Amino acid sequence: MADAIGGTQVSGATRMVGIIGWPVEHSLSPAIHNAAFRALGLDWVYVPMPVRAEHVSAAIAGLGALGFAGANVTMPHKTATAELIEDLSDEARLLAAVNTIVIRDGIPRGENTDAPGFERFLRDDAGFDPAGRTALVYGSGGAARACTLALARGGLDSLALAVRDPARARAVLRVTEAFPTEVTVVPLGEVAGADADLVVNATPIGDDGRSILPEPRYRSGMLVVDLLYQPAATPLFTRARAAGATAFGGLGLLLHQAALSFELWTAQRPPIDVMSAAALASLAERA
Repeated sequence: MADAIGGTQVSGATRMVGIIGWPVEHSLSPAIHNAAFRALGLDWVYVPMPVRAEHVSAAIAGLGALGFAGANVTMPHKTATAELIEDLSDEARLLAAVNTIVIRDGIPRGENTDAPGFERFLRDDAGFDPAGRTALVYGSGGAARACTLALARGGLDSLALAVRDPARARAVLRVTEAFPTEVTVVPLGEVAGADADLVVNATPIGDDGRSILPEPRYRSGMLVVDLLYQPAATPLFTRARAAGATAFGGLGLLLHQAALSFELWTAQRPPIDVMSAAALASLAERA
């Protein structure tokens, strides 16, 4: 006897994964992963799991007890999860953040697919090679660390890190110290008119559809990536494109990091076109 969850039939043999965060009702991940499972005929289901900060440890321990194959972890629990899991990938340990948990024999392993997801996005979607180029990254949190690692690993020549509080940049600097990329920390208010080959917004500024960062000097040939995917056209995205730069929202990174999580759990490469269509349909319903 099977029941349906979000259009997916669930039985006692169904493999379970999901997303841990607070809140999680806005997440596109259930739609993305469940569409991929259906497309490949896999008896898997992906569920949202709202977890308060004080319950993260119990939630992680419960995954193995409940027979879950793994989970994604979203804000604000990525750093706490890295502190709670003993078995971490090199990527998760370096970034001090976990966004994917894989359960093997009841034991959790912490992974991070954000940096390799950004690498795939730059290569496959944006056609951008960071080797020998320059970048401006706004932010100092987990997303900024992941993007900075991906860029330094790709041979970026120099990076300006725009932050409100320079003291918070230390965690970002730690992930680049093994690479020759020159990193300069710049107060957020002093980047207006800056020039770079790549501009990345790794902050929540613009999620209200109105707020705008101190802007660089947009030009043809510049790539601008706003990691926000809601709204689809943020003020930074809209103004960059209007000024002749190439602009992307954050949906591409979300899809590529999700695809890497999918591969870790199932050992299969997911249909990213199906995942993209599911994400866009979900966003259209919300709009």
